[in-house]
Amino acid sequence: MALSIIILAAGQGTRMMSNRPKVLHHLAGKPMIQHVVDTSKALIPEQIIVVVGHKSELVKEVMSDESVHFIEQKELLGTGHAVAQCMSILSSGNDVLILTADVPLISQETISTLLLASKQTDVNVLSFMPANPFGYGRIVRTSDQKVCAIVEQKDANESEQHIIESNSGIIFIKGSEVKHLISLLDNKNAQSEYYLTDVIKHASVRGLKVDAMVCSDANEVNGVNNQHQLSQVERIFQQRQAQQLMTQGVKLYDPSRIDIRGQLTVGKDVVIDINCIFEGDVYLADNVSIGAGCIIRNTKIGSNTKILPMTIIDESSVGDKAVIGPFSRLRPGTDCADSTKIGNFVETKKAIIGTGSKVNHLSYVGDAILGKNVNIGAGTITCNYDGANKFQTLIEDDVFIGSDTQLVAPVTIGKGATIGAGSTITRNAPAQQLTISRSKQVSVSGWQRPSKIDKG
Repeated sequence: MALSIIILAAGQGTRMMSNRPKVLHHLAGKPMIQHVVDTSKALIPEQIIVVVGHKSELVKEVMSDESVHFIEQKELLGTGHAVAQCMSILSSGNDVLILTADVPLISQETISTLLLASKQTDVNVLSFMPANPFGYGRIVRTSDQKVCAIVEQKDANESEQHIIESNSGIIFIKGSEVKHLISLLDNKNAQSEYYLTDVIKHASVRGLKVDAMVCSDANEVNGVNNQHQLSQVERIFQQRQAQQLMTQGVKLYDPSRIDIRGQLTVGKDVVIDINCIFEGDVYLADNVSIGAGCIIRNTKIGSNTKILPMTIIDESSVGDKAVIGPFSRLRPGTDCADSTKIGNFVETKKAIIGTGSKVNHLSYVGDAILGKNVNIGAGTITCNYDGANKFQTLIEDDVFIGSDTQLVAPVTIGKGATIGAGSTITRNAPAQQLTISRSKQVSVSGWQRPSKIDKG
């Protein structure tokens, strides 16, 4: 049977104390709703419907690249009312899986298990056993353990409030039953809302087969209603990723002090020190070492390369056997070849650094192409911007640039050239020659250093 997935994302999320819709708050670098949509897509459903409400235009804008259908819940009258809005576009006969956008840790594996268990049922609920069930809807079972209802906290009597098994908000409904069951919902409850959970009661009364599958990992169904809960979910997510890395052989100096906000792919014998952040798509080849406090985003790093502490690398590429840092910043478009060295307090941008070349310290190299075995002295700047346009500096193989040099682009430094320290180069420097640009040194005899004026 084909599957339709409905994702509930209409709530205001007032407890987040934010102007942003709750489902757009980030977990591991992307909105919570994106995690749920990604998991849904992995199940290959025929249809994904997202129910939006509060600030729906923002949610639609953020998710505009996703192939999902949006339905607006103009009045926030409960989860059952939200699902009812989808009936007009629901593919006829499709089984329906209902997820919530504020439960971002739910895994593809758990949902697949629920769908498999649901083949013999008409309605199936994913339940869990929280340490404290207060606030959750309780799964009510008959004496022979059949599920007969879900009772919300505010509607539960004293006996029902002692039930531990709770509703995760994730529900499967068989396609042949979904529209009729949704049509039976009413708002005769303490909240005056249309509860989706009342589907269980109506299904049970009709003699349909109803079940609840207990989630093996209660952390997967943690809901997010405030910033504290979001931080807890973030830590769970990061702990899982750290565990996966260590299973792959990565040495983490402290698994609790790493954040992965994207996809981190690793080779063998990778070492990562504390407080590192990886964003987007990052690849670390064999024997890569990442020092403490590094931030690496959308970057590929070759084998046997060392990234020293407090280095930022963004949308760049680093070859094999390179050494980058400490306190380096590689901005987008930097491409460091094998055996390169980028030292402390060096910034690069749109720079191609050839094999064996070194920019050791206190320099800026932007919009530049460096050949092989180039040495850039301390305090060197490629002056690439005239206030309106950017220009390129070309430095050919085996060039030596002395300290405190300004290379005013567009300019070419020929192969094997040497630039004397303290030079400002505004014209092309010929190959194999020494080029110097300095003012004349003058010593003034009898000169006295100014002294402070006595104001007394």
